[in-house]
Amino acid sequence: MPWNTRDAMSLKEEFVVLAQQPGCNRRELCQRFGISAPTGYKWLKRYAAHGSQGLLEKSRRPITSPDQTPPALESSVLELRQQHPEWGGRKISHKLDCRIAPSTVTNVLHRHGLIQPPEKEVQLFAKRFVHDAPNDLWQMDFKGNFPTQEGRCHPLTVLDDHSRFNLAIQACANERTVTVQERLTEVFRRYGLPARINVDNGPPWGSPRNPGEIAMLSIWLIRLGIRVSFSRPHHPQTNGKIERFHRALKAEVLNGRHFRSIAETQNAFDHWREIYNHQRPHEALEYEVPMEHYRVSPWAFPEKLSEFEYGPDDVLVKAYHCRFRFRKRYFKIAKGLTGYLLAVRSLPGSEDLFNVYFCHHLVRTIDVNQPDSGR
Repeated sequence: MPWNTRDAMSLKEEFVVLAQQPGCNRRELCQRFGISAPTGYKWLKRYAAHGSQGLLEKSRRPITSPDQTPPALESSVLELRQQHPEWGGRKISHKLDCRIAPSTVTNVLHRHGLIQPPEKEVQLFAKRFVHDAPNDLWQMDFKGNFPTQEGRCHPLTVLDDHSRFNLAIQACANERTVTVQERLTEVFRRYGLPARINVDNGPPWGSPRNPGEIAMLSIWLIRLGIRVSFSRPHHPQTNGKIERFHRALKAEVLNGRHFRSIAETQNAFDHWREIYNHQRPHEALEYEVPMEHYRVSPWAFPEKLSEFEYGPDDVLVKAYHCRFRFRKRYFKIAKGLTGYLLAVRSLPGSEDLFNVYFCHHLVRTIDVNQPDSGR
């Protein structure tokens, strides 16, 4: 992936933080970021000696931030909030003659526990499940679409479940399979592969008419060794973390703005992504930033897909014309699986029920006494 001028600095910082993770293979990380090993070790040496400033070509950025909120101003924020519990960041900022930014007001209120989520959101948080390690699960979705002067923009977002680290916000011109595959290939080359990706049942990864049915994009992910799971229909909370991420993206980047082009939109996304990953405290992370909790995947992206090998006891069948033949009977299968080999395995304790697998992915369960259609 070529390094663009607009985000070179953030990528350097990202590289340095990831390279310092325990057990990191630094030479492999250099390859993923498209730099030579001497360059990577040079940055690490400069960072160790001078911090972030050492990564700059010229000294333009201080090592520490002098913009901390003065104690007196913070006390004024807290006093106004106590007097007016319903006031948010904008109102308090204007009441203080804009001497403090609304976002800073909000951070002050969060630190002092003066902003509580609605009751429904508290209940959802209590039930929220977090995976044990980075790359155990990624959540992926499109954030709707909106117009620009050169056409509609479809933001593709990918989020790590454990760390909330945003792996990508890509401004796409469409939601086609080839477009998403190209963007994901860039992500996989840099960060490696996840164990599982969760998506909804819409295109390009699923079928809204047949929830759980895999499309061409999901087939490609499965062939990469990634487990693909689908959200329950009409239950967006299954992908709750990315839904929350989308609300933040809308509130902090999209609301009240109009973009001339896809490229201009991508610039805005890149800028906010750096803030989100490296600077924006996250409540679920005890107000640490996602970058502190993420590390690259140990599973590198294979530039060439290898053939999947099924077990010696599997009965292999080939899918064609949206179906396959087993024991002289025909059963329906997803259109995208046409031409691929499938494995049929008997269900323990039953002589009539069989599971059908594509690679490691369970496609469906069949009953040999109830075929889907004749020849």
